Amino acid sequence: MPQTFLAKTEPSSFSISDFVRDQITPWDGVHNYQAINVIKTWSIGDIVLIYHSVKEAQIVGIAQVVTQPIPNLGDLRPSVVADLRLLRVLEPSEYVTIKQVKASGLFDDWYLVKQSRLSVMPVPDNFLTWLGNFWLPESLSCLPKITSASGLTNSPKTN
Repeated sequence: MPQTFLAKTEPSSFSISDFVRDQITPWDGVHNYQAINVIKTWSIGDIVLIYHSVKEAQIVGIAQVVTQPIPNLGDLRPSVVADLRLLRVLEPSEYVTIKQVKASGLFDDWYLVKQSRLSVMPVPDNFLTWLGNFWLPESLSCLPKITSASGLTNSPKTN
């Protein structure tokens, strides 16, 4: 079953608009050892939530891992690279901001909240279920079906 991750990008370096243009992009340039170790766990088919960092601080898209991570031999610093394929650009009404995540009080132990400088991280299952409050069915259908501890699934909302 695919896992879900969040990867941050600075819109001035690589934005969701750049991703739309390219459709498939190498996810590289990560040098933090903790983030590199997360990327090394990626498998083909895993889902990656694309997060614009800095001023925007919000989830703006959904991608899928299409190649296994490999050492990035083109980088002088230790790093890995894996290709991501864009699945969906979120509608502005679906953007989920860091302020919303923090205000929920549900994710205080998640790296996005407690270690904000980390650029790549796993996504907790209960976050996927929580996204059902914000996302359209077309976006939710990109996520793997999971069951939270409460027994609810993240099946698309119908309203």
